[in-house]
Amino acid sequence: MPMWSLRRRPGRTLGLLLLLFLSFLVLRRLRVFMLSVVSVLFLVAASACPSPAVGPSPGSSAEESHLPRLNWSTLLPLWLQPRRLGLRTKGPNFMLEDSTFQIFGGSVHYFRVPKEYWRDRLLKMKACGLNTLTTYVPWNLHEPERGKFDFSGNLDLEAFIQLAAKIGLWVILRPGPYICSEIDLGGLPSWLLQDPNMKLRTTYYGFTKAVDLYFDHLMSRVVPLQYKHGGPIIAVQVENEYGSYYKDHAYMPYIKKALEDRGIIEMLLTSDNKDGLQKGVVSGVLATINLQSQQELKALSSVLLSIQGIQPKMVMEYWTGWFDSWGGPHNILDSSEVLQTVSAIIKSGSSINLYMFHGGTNFGFINGAMHFNDYKADVTSYGKYLQWFSLFLPSVYYDAVLTEAGDYTAKYTKLRDLFGTFSGIPPPPPPELTLKMTYEPMRPSFYVSLWDALLHLEDPIQSEDPINMENLPVNNGNGQAFGYVLYETTIFSSGILRGHVHDRGQVFLNRIFIGILDYKTTKITIPLTQGYTTLRILVENRGRVNYGNNIDTQRKGLIGNLYLDNNPLKKFRIYSLDMTKRFFERLDTDKWNFIPKEPTFPAFFLGALSVGIYPSDTFLKLEGWTKGVVFVNDHNLGRYWNIGPQETLYLPGVWLDKGLNKVIIFEETMAGSMVQSTETPYLGRNQYVN
Repeated sequence: MPMWSLRRRPGRTLGLLLLLFLSFLVLRRLRVFMLSVVSVLFLVAASACPSPAVGPSPGSSAEESHLPRLNWSTLLPLWLQPRRLGLRTKGPNFMLEDSTFQIFGGSVHYFRVPKEYWRDRLLKMKACGLNTLTTYVPWNLHEPERGKFDFSGNLDLEAFIQLAAKIGLWVILRPGPYICSEIDLGGLPSWLLQDPNMKLRTTYYGFTKAVDLYFDHLMSRVVPLQYKHGGPIIAVQVENEYGSYYKDHAYMPYIKKALEDRGIIEMLLTSDNKDGLQKGVVSGVLATINLQSQQELKALSSVLLSIQGIQPKMVMEYWTGWFDSWGGPHNILDSSEVLQTVSAIIKSGSSINLYMFHGGTNFGFINGAMHFNDYKADVTSYGKYLQWFSLFLPSVYYDAVLTEAGDYTAKYTKLRDLFGTFSGIPPPPPPELTLKMTYEPMRPSFYVSLWDALLHLEDPIQSEDPINMENLPVNNGNGQAFGYVLYETTIFSSGILRGHVHDRGQVFLNRIFIGILDYKTTKITIPLTQGYTTLRILVENRGRVNYGNNIDTQRKGLIGNLYLDNNPLKKFRIYSLDMTKRFFERLDTDKWNFIPKEPTFPAFFLGALSVGIYPSDTFLKLEGWTKGVVFVNDHNLGRYWNIGPQETLYLPGVWLDKGLNKVIIFEETMAGSMVQSTETPYLGRNQYVN
């Protein structure tokens, strides 16, 4: 077929131009018509509905406070909305184009929720009466190796943002580079720590060079999704809570410029808690606050007023609870206090973001930690973080905005009524719940000890001295980010073994366990040995610190020399045990054995979970097991530990297949006889009301 030539067919060209002109006129009239219809509906609604129960905001008249607010996100489809001005400030108010706009936001982290459930969670957010989604962007997950980016599958940021737009939610993006978020190293890649002089979150060249390359890639994806380009992103946050860190006064201006130079044109925000608000302010950037109580709201609002004058107030993070750490109590925030505080924030004229609306799960090894006086690693469930629970004796049930599995709670219903009242717009009906299922107990059939598994893994790294995890010559020179590292050397005598182990090291003589080295226990006695003995230390990275002034020192494994009676040990064999899909591919079917009467630990156990024709969500309960990690169909569900408070692991139904599903358990100490499943998660009974 010959190619169409404008030169050969002038009549067709004129016809095409005429058609385009007529189409423009039709679309213009359609837009005017739609605006007219909306105006009529708006006036009818205004006369029929009572005005929102919100007092006049500072600087506005009483008459203005009774005018219903025009919510373009629900009255007009996105393609008909004007995109001239974007989100801006006008006195004490946010304005979206020419209308007053109050942000009712909620946080959902796409990387903590299976992609297949994104739509469900965001529809539930919309149905709760919220109008804005906020999310962090984890650099460490998106750039696991220098220059190698991953925005696929569960990390498809663009798809997540575009889905929010389709559902009718605006987006506030929080791209870091540091995000805190109770994620390993606050979302910074561990390979940054290969530089012995690294100064994270400063203008140190090694850090800014990496940030620039990352932002070059990230912003090329984000810029087209901004409001003025037709997307849902109405604001972008500059770093995260830098005021409480503040090691370099030039750092925040650098991040601001880095965003703007790469095409960020929407409103810029900062976000700080009470410890850093005054130091976190950046010229030309709107400051917002993070808090949990009404007392903090009053105090921080006064500080904001003194810092930036009359500007819109926003609580970027209203903490609806607190996170749990292994071995600690389960934290609970009283539900009545939550509702009172949310109501007080909105009545004060402030915008609000619920952190978290839906927490999801720290799948894999991505959880963070805190280390002030003691090292405390966060539990696997992030659904327990900053959400609300109630005690229903004799067991615990979830009472969050949305539970870890996305279920509704009494608080969801009450908040839905609250936001609907303040916005004056009835929210859409909530979606149906996802199915939950209790499956038959799974009994592992096969096993291989860690020591036998070593024979089938990659050859160990030979090194004169110990090498920390980040500097291991693996992953194309990027070191190891997560998991375990095994160190082996040969000793010839007994004595006192001493060294710095981050975070937890099990010590073995040959295959015999003799003790633990960690932050509190830095010495252990080696008993009498005969001849050559293999000393083994299995070190677990339990999670790098995500908040505090010590993030530069978060290297894992053996740190420095290991001494026996003050003599440094040499000639190490080091195994990288990252437990990725590639790792398990080396453990073929013929490498497994039937489980002996007395297994040798640590060990891997293999079994099959039988699922019917409708795979559904469930929770795995590892009663009788001690400490380890669970993998189902190559998905790392996260860590378990019998010290609590978390007692079950969330298993999304979308990761299950009809029929038999492969389950691998890495157990460090003692195995149970089976793995049970339940429709309801369990928590330890050691409860603490925050």
